[in-house]
Amino acid sequence: MTPSTSRFENGLDYLKSQVRFLPNKPGVYRMFDAEGASLYVGKAKSLFRRVSSYTQPNRLTNRLLRMVAETKQLEVTVTHSEVEALLLESNLIKQFKPRYNILLKDDKSFPHIMVTADHDFPQLTKHRGKRKKIANYYGPFASANSVNRTLASLSSAFLLRNCSNSIFHSRTRPCLQYQIKRCTAPCVGKVSRSEYQKQVDAVKLFLSGHSDKVQREYAQEMLKASDALEFETAAIWRNRIRALTAIQANQDINLTSLQEADIIAASISGSICCVQVFFVRNATNYGNTAFFPKITSSEDIKSILTAFIGQFYIDKTPANLILTNHLPREIKLLEAALSKQAKVKVKIIRPERGDRRKIMTMALKNAEEAIARKLADSSSQRQLVEEITKLFSLKVSPKRIEIYDNSHIQGAYSVGAMVVATPDGFEKSSYRKFNMKNEGKFAVHDGDDFAMMRQMIYRRFAKALKEDPNRSKLIWPDMLIIDGGIGQLNAVYEVLEELGIDDLIAIGISKGPDRNSGKEEFHMKGKKSFSLKPDSPAMHYLQRLRDEAHRFAINSHRSKRTKAQFKNPLDNAPGIGAKRKKALLNHFGSARAVTNAGVQDLKAVNGISANIAQQLYDWFHSQGGT
Repeated sequence: MTPSTSRFENGLDYLKSQVRFLPNKPGVYRMFDAEGASLYVGKAKSLFRRVSSYTQPNRLTNRLLRMVAETKQLEVTVTHSEVEALLLESNLIKQFKPRYNILLKDDKSFPHIMVTADHDFPQLTKHRGKRKKIANYYGPFASANSVNRTLASLSSAFLLRNCSNSIFHSRTRPCLQYQIKRCTAPCVGKVSRSEYQKQVDAVKLFLSGHSDKVQREYAQEMLKASDALEFETAAIWRNRIRALTAIQANQDINLTSLQEADIIAASISGSICCVQVFFVRNATNYGNTAFFPKITSSEDIKSILTAFIGQFYIDKTPANLILTNHLPREIKLLEAALSKQAKVKVKIIRPERGDRRKIMTMALKNAEEAIARKLADSSSQRQLVEEITKLFSLKVSPKRIEIYDNSHIQGAYSVGAMVVATPDGFEKSSYRKFNMKNEGKFAVHDGDDFAMMRQMIYRRFAKALKEDPNRSKLIWPDMLIIDGGIGQLNAVYEVLEELGIDDLIAIGISKGPDRNSGKEEFHMKGKKSFSLKPDSPAMHYLQRLRDEAHRFAINSHRSKRTKAQFKNPLDNAPGIGAKRKKALLNHFGSARAVTNAGVQDLKAVNGISANIAQQLYDWFHSQGGT
């Protein structure tokens, strides 16, 4: 009996021993390996029958045979219905990312346009994430660019404020938005509440799909002003009409017969799958975006669509109509789960003719072209990886390359950055930033680049050894690239040696004597430094890896610096939680005004006692509050 056969028999025996205890009820089952890592999450109408199917080897694919061989633990959760099981399954897959499930790797939230409803003068702004505020939401839009472009035109057409409530209450004169005719300045009383509400009603009407009605009303106002010889007013209405037209012109497709739908088209080529999602709201295309789920070669489009739809809508509200290029498996169950989540009836259909078929054809074409681009890019990526394998005399072609850089200004706001590259390109979900610590192991002081590199490498691999001492998971790199010279490279090997890691290859990249791009020098342990030809494809690839790490480090540093510079003085004030902070800002209009207030003024705020007022005053007028 071979070791692999023995492992399978052990996994099979374990599942057989568990099956007899499983109920004939709906629920979710989870399989784990010997180290407790999640292998697979599945839902079942009958837990007993579903898990029993894994004990019949002649009916299992190679992928499932490997999964059974690795299974050392089984957990089940009984649910009231199969619909609940489906929702729980999707949540657990998204949370734990099991190795043998179809995974939606690059899931994200989509931006909406939000018109707030908790203020006398509502705000028009972009919103992403959970809908916590009392507001009207319109979308989703496929990208931040499309929603920003639409918001700019909406501001010109409807002149609603986009400032936050704290800024609104602190204004004493109109801001630039008023000067460029994108706001009516309600903050300083330039418009009445009733007139402003008319603007709000108009934008809601427009975003709800009644754009023709709004444009007719604006046209009437323009003609009325023109007939009264009020040409400046007529020009204002003309400009607002142009802004509305610009919004509609920015949409790629207008389908009068399709008011609201999510269009989902999947395509497979080899081991790469692309799912294109188009959003149609109010008969207008709000853009599209591509996803590349992690699949195996044994998956078909119907199974992929089933898994994708389940995971995609975990934190998103579906349209009441979902169009797909293939009907997913268990369609009735999916419809029931989505309807329960959306609290409206959701239908999934495969269009056959008309406008629906037209937009589906476009979505599928986009998916196929995205795959073609990814395949071309992956092919060239793999060639470049093979080149550097030969260049640095590596024993195996690296599957994961980690690139390290750091950024600071004279030691302030020090941040280290790690980016990850694979033969398929950059793996942005694995990027990591390190806020440098000035205490503990390898403490960093005064912007010491060598100390920063030591701390970064130590934190990265000490944690990896703790989480995966046997180094059996896919979190270990095959190669490290360090932005720096021999000094940084020696610092890296010093830490690796202390941690007992002696099989990782690290390479340093420095700018060379003239610090010119194209004259970089490469450093390896025990070898003489060398350069490459400036036009070498390998040189360009290594530069790209180094530049990506540099970009990520710089952006992380800027973000940290900006956050520190614009930190609210109330954040660390004693006795001030979120509720009191809000009350202070609403009363004084700004954090600066709070810091300058006297004790009696502070006491006048609802929720601020005499004791808290004195503490707050002392805090802002002592060294600790500066």
